[in-house]
Amino acid sequence: MLRIIDARTGEPVPAAPVRRGFTRVEAHATVRDTTGLRVLLVADVLVRALEIGGTPVWAVLDGGEVGDGLRRDAAALGVRPFENGPYGPDASQALHVVHEGAAHPGGATVAVAPADPAPPDALAGADPYALRLALLERHRSTSVRLDAAALDEAGATLARLRRAVAGWARQPSRPVPGEVRDRLRAAWEDDLDTPALLRVLREAETDPAVPDGARFETFAYADRLLGLDLTRDVGSPD
Repeated sequence: MLRIIDARTGEPVPAAPVRRGFTRVEAHATVRDTTGLRVLLVADVLVRALEIGGTPVWAVLDGGEVGDGLRRDAAALGVRPFENGPYGPDASQALHVVHEGAAHPGGATVAVAPADPAPPDALAGADPYALRLALLERHRSTSVRLDAAALDEAGATLARLRRAVAGWARQPSRPVPGEVRDRLRAAWEDDLDTPALLRVLREAETDPAVPDGARFETFAYADRLLGLDLTRDVGSPD
């Protein structure tokens, strides 16, 4: 079961409703900056995790005057659309995603630490999916300082993984090893621990006991949560 640390109490709480119904995920980001973008990214990962677990979700953005621009920035990172907020249909449970230090809206709250580009124009021209990976490599409770070197490293990692996934796709398919699947699920169900999930993938990438066809299925499965478009190059010429 997916559990998150509620910023109001510091204690873990279930992210899915106890009774039947859907969860409303509300992203609160009223400044169009890298931290606001990170809030939307964390909300996107939260929505993905809930949906993988079978929980229907209504996702909304309370973005004030910057909402439309922030949506465009987030869409470039593969963040799926959010409805206009903060209002929406009643839900069995509401989860709020806010930037660290923001007022708690009155329900279970996921706090997101700042993301600071350095220098300020470091993100100009960067691969948006490399930025997504750079943010996912740090737990949402950890501040991130982005620079050109960090984005270049993330971009190189992403390109390498996509090439590897495309190569594995040419081999006979094999199921995700049960132990690997369990570790992936345990990582993201423990407070959306994407760095731990990425560590599991790095181990599966080089584990000689995992056939290439199983590597492909493993990375495709994990990408349902990560949203890095890891299978983009499947079928493309070498």
